[in-house]
Amino acid sequence: MDYRYVAYNQQKELVKGKVNAPTEAVALDLLNYSGLKLLSLKESKPLIDREKVNAAFYKITPREVVMFSRQLALLIDSGFDIAASLDLLGDQISNRALKRIVGEVAKDIRNGMKPSQAMGRQPMAFSSLYCRTIAVAEETGNLEKSLRQMADHIEKNANAAAKVRNALIYPVIVFVLALGVVAVLVAFVVPSFSTLYESLDTELPLVTRILLGMTDFLTAWGLYMLLGLFILVVAAFVATRSDEGKYKRDQLMLRLPLFGRIIILSELARCAATISTLFRAGVPLPEIITLCANSSTNRVVARSLVDVRQEMLQGQGLSRPMSKNPVFLPLIVQMALVGENTGNLDNTMDTVAQSYDMEATERTTMMTSMIAPVTTLIMGGMVAFIAIALVSTMYGIMGSVGG
Repeated sequence: MDYRYVAYNQQKELVKGKVNAPTEAVALDLLNYSGLKLLSLKESKPLIDREKVNAAFYKITPREVVMFSRQLALLIDSGFDIAASLDLLGDQISNRALKRIVGEVAKDIRNGMKPSQAMGRQPMAFSSLYCRTIAVAEETGNLEKSLRQMADHIEKNANAAAKVRNALIYPVIVFVLALGVVAVLVAFVVPSFSTLYESLDTELPLVTRILLGMTDFLTAWGLYMLLGLFILVVAAFVATRSDEGKYKRDQLMLRLPLFGRIIILSELARCAATISTLFRAGVPLPEIITLCANSSTNRVVARSLVDVRQEMLQGQGLSRPMSKNPVFLPLIVQMALVGENTGNLDNTMDTVAQSYDMEATERTTMMTSMIAPVTTLIMGGMVAFIAIALVSTMYGIMGSVGG
């Protein structure tokens, strides 16, 4: 990391420059050893944030972090020191962003930093939860074990998040396709028949008049409706940029039928798995709850965890504050109580995580299996309505001509 400084040299001259050091403290030592009397020292931030550019073009996936963690644990377990292990892994990594990060972590470790500190400087790859687990492992001497635990934890969380994402995306895609099919029929097929019907001096069936009326309405007001929908989407996007707006959005997500239950199950499964992993690693429980809140993707759950932590610090334990908040389902509250009474919180929370993850998977599978036939029926009904409206009129015309 580069630091810019302003100082007086031994000849009492004002000098400016830049020094490279892993931390500000090391930079201070280097400049003091050079005989400079510092006036200011600031981190040098480039015009283009390389971290953001890398994040945009070379995204690091959870699967890559999982693979890295397991390979690093294997090398350390085989007798390699951590810096040499990182060098070996860096040569094998294909992701440019992760390759650069691993190289910087190895460099920082050789400059005297602890692995957790070096990883903490790379939030693009290593979360605060990951770094805190590594920090505890440094004190207990179980680094390879903690790396494997974090790999399992990240993998479970990634799988749970993917299930929720798929459950939400699939209905949207199917719905858009259904609207596309109907739009094509209304925009191109119906108008050609409408012109034909208008040229004939005959009374049209009711279902045909309804269809033509709907077509005329959409032709006249369709663009305005799309513009209004676009404005609503933009307004919703702007409204959810603030913290309170994001909280309201997440609150609405939890209240959605079918989807809400899957989201809360997935959130609580990740929370329980985090508690189990970190408690087993020796992290204090209040700090675990803070890390759970920071890693939660739903702000309602995150705020509820913060409230739980505050009451924990007042001596109320874990299960009692949870029981006061409806966000925490009965099973996690009961198992937290059992874990507190038996001192076996890591195992009870692991049971909760597995139970909620299984229920979320079953609900997601059931919902996605229901969406396909329901959407097919809706699309079929729309197409059938249009076909009946058009064909019934044709038959009527043919009958009148034949008569």
